[in-house]
Amino acid sequence: MLPVDGDDGFDRVPDSLVLLVFNQISDIKTLIRCRVVSKRFNSLVPQADTLLLRVDRVVSAGELDDSDSLLVIFLRSILKPLYDLVSPKPLPDPTRCQKSPGQILRGFERIRELEIELPSGDLRLEKGAVIRWRAEFGKTLRSCVILGFRVGRAAGLGGGGLKMRVVWTISALIAASARHSMLKEVVREHGEIGRLVVRDQEEEGTVVMERDGLMECREEAEAGEVGDSVWWRSNRTTVPAVSMRMRHVPRLELAGEIQMEGATLVVVRPTTAETDAEEQVVDAALAFGAFGGVYGEAVEKLLNCRSYLLEMNSF
Repeated sequence: MLPVDGDDGFDRVPDSLVLLVFNQISDIKTLIRCRVVSKRFNSLVPQADTLLLRVDRVVSAGELDDSDSLLVIFLRSILKPLYDLVSPKPLPDPTRCQKSPGQILRGFERIRELEIELPSGDLRLEKGAVIRWRAEFGKTLRSCVILGFRVGRAAGLGGGGLKMRVVWTISALIAASARHSMLKEVVREHGEIGRLVVRDQEEEGTVVMERDGLMECREEAEAGEVGDSVWWRSNRTTVPAVSMRMRHVPRLELAGEIQMEGATLVVVRPTTAETDAEEQVVDAALAFGAFGGVYGEAVEKLLNCRSYLLEMNSF
């Protein structure tokens, strides 16, 4: 039926369907722009509950304000391009100061799932080295699966020995704990979030917080627990004492004539009282679910190799 004069047919679309579309869009920049379309969109956009926050670029330290807190300084270094898009008003004000993720998201009322995409990975590796990692957190690290190898001309250098593999592991843990620290403000201010993911465009690493981990993190904040204030830990969550189960082969042959030199798989978990057999079962389950595609194939083959167990103190 055609709309009568003065009747906008789109107004007949129920709010629930419009919100479904907004949730499919998910990108916060796009949703913010949608707010200027109409008064109705302006009122509905804040109700979107599935969001993606994309970060465009990293800015230099010279652009930071020394008067800000360490947390704001850290967040400003990765979120500069978004601050002028966020405003409680329909039109963004480019003169507003830069926002942290928590401030950006205050315009949304009931976030259920949130994904943050960083512009690049955090690790600065030697040429030819590749690392993929996936970490799960509650109030602190719960698990981290790390896959490392070499490609190209660097492959001829081999795996770099145990020292290099430990460096890869520690670097990934530091990157993961820094991302987790960045999330605490968001977790504290949005108690309705049920799943939170931070990844990067290079697909280097992913931090995941599921519902129970988010609840644990909020409970810590409500209890007023504070972490170590040592300056070199101030921008990241402290990593607890952990066990690292490591597997390594000099060369791994995969489908499609793909080769990985010095292929290394490490599963990191807080130290427990489990038996070695119990630990191996849990570690294998974590590793199987960490990656897909060729990386998943590599993990499957590495799990058939002999493992070595290392322990590391909290840092």
